Amino acid sequence: MEDGEIINLYWKRSERAIAETAKKYAHYCRMIAFNILHDDSDAEECVNDMYLRAWQSIPPKRPEYLPAFLGKITRNLALNRFQKYTAKKRGGGETKHVLFELEECIPTPECIEDFAEEASLSDAIGCFLKRLPKEKRIVFVQRYWYLMPVTEIAHINGISESKAKLMLFRMRKKLRLQLEREGIFL
Repeated sequence: MEDGEIINLYWKRSERAIAETAKKYAHYCRMIAFNILHDDSDAEECVNDMYLRAWQSIPPKRPEYLPAFLGKITRNLALNRFQKYTAKKRGGGETKHVLFELEECIPTPECIEDFAEEASLSDAIGCFLKRLPKEKRIVFVQRYWYLMPVTEIAHINGISESKAKLMLFRMRKKLRLQLEREGIFL
């Protein structure tokens, strides 16, 4: 079923929307949640929570790109769950490493609140990604959106781990410089 048809099912409040969403996007969303939480049952719970959030969000929202909309919901749910677990001294895995890596170029949440709009940071990162060559953009998104381990990124992209690490290091450095040029400081 096409994404537009699935969205229309949500607008009609048809329960079939959830079934069609699950059929088409359950694996994708589970992968996002698992990369953050590293636990099958927690990832599955996030996916189930995502169905509820999608049901509550459509309408009034009409997503332009359904996979990104569902992925963002899933990612936010998983990050919230991760935060709760690490507060209890649980969790670990790749998420801590990725968040630590980003600390050197992305402002902390307290600093983000100081901006007139959070959208400026999002726009700046979007512009940065558009300027990257496709290979680098894919590696960046795999690491910092999907939170994939460097070993998996290297394997998927047919590059060595050291090349993947070096690419990520250089991209973080360039991102930080671009953000500073746009007046976004740590």
